[in-house]
Amino acid sequence: MNRLLILLATLLLDTSALAESPVQRVSPIRPVSTYSIVARDAQTGQMGVAVQSHWFSVGSLVTWAEAGVGAVATQSMVDPSYGTQGLELMALGTRPAVALEELLAADQHPDIRQVAMVNYTGEVAAHTGGRCIAYAGHKVGMGYSVQANLMGPSTVPEAMAAAFEKAKGPLAERLVAALAAAQAEGGDIRGRQSAAILVVPAEATGEVWNDVLVDLRVEDHPDPVVELSRLLQLHRGYEMMNAGDVAVEEGNLRGADYFYGEAERILAGNLEARYWHAVALVNAGKVDQALPIFAKLFYAGENWRELTPRLMTAGFLEVDLATLERIMTVIPPNKQVK
Repeated sequence: MNRLLILLATLLLDTSALAESPVQRVSPIRPVSTYSIVARDAQTGQMGVAVQSHWFSVGSLVTWAEAGVGAVATQSMVDPSYGTQGLELMALGTRPAVALEELLAADQHPDIRQVAMVNYTGEVAAHTGGRCIAYAGHKVGMGYSVQANLMGPSTVPEAMAAAFEKAKGPLAERLVAALAAAQAEGGDIRGRQSAAILVVPAEATGEVWNDVLVDLRVEDHPDPVVELSRLLQLHRGYEMMNAGDVAVEEGNLRGADYFYGEAERILAGNLEARYWHAVALVNAGKVDQALPIFAKLFYAGENWRELTPRLMTAGFLEVDLATLERIMTVIPPNKQVK
């Protein structure tokens, strides 16, 4: 630990030299991150990055991605400018290996950095500096790179690569599978604290709100990868909720019924998903199917009963007064119905 403190102090003294660097950057010397993955999905073209660390709010520093461009993980004695500048260079058409080489050449301390990049074609580049804290290393595969430092065992990158290649489903779930494999292999020698995932589409839409598919962070948790997996499941459920909302806007009542139903299935026990499914059923003319759902909701909380006529006023519940009365009196106020 004394050697680490000496290194940190030395680097702090060296930061004044950065003013002469052609690519000016402050050199943060926080030992952020232990293991991460950058990858492109060959079928969808989606690109993403995921990370876990025994450090608070790892996602604010390590994970970088841009739709239609690529993804970057910058870690070890982290320098976030590798993220922003790496994406800028790749957006100009610079290949990841060339972009990474250029950034390392401009860095006063490349030997303490660990960086990986993937672009929109699936080209990958990675770097593990010679003074990254052991065990440290990376493994590059087809369209992905896994990297780790401060590992317990040296086998973490191999375990991550194997898990990612074996995993099925959307890119985000495969990224989390790689993190879970790292943790199962022994993970960070210091322990665990935070995790993050960022996934973007193959092409930019020009609409910022549509150019990020998944952006989740666990800032401080005793089991951050498990929590990240839970949040990703919630994210999928709310994707279905959003699709249901769009279906309602488009007047697609059958679609709204389907999407809200899927949301209720994924978000088992989530009252809001259950509520909007019931509303969608009513709007689709399936009042008898909706009434038992409303009964359980009203039992769970009178707020759901109070909300319901407001939807009719706003045009989101398409019923006549008689049907509204059936819904409102499915159970009397304050009565317990299981």
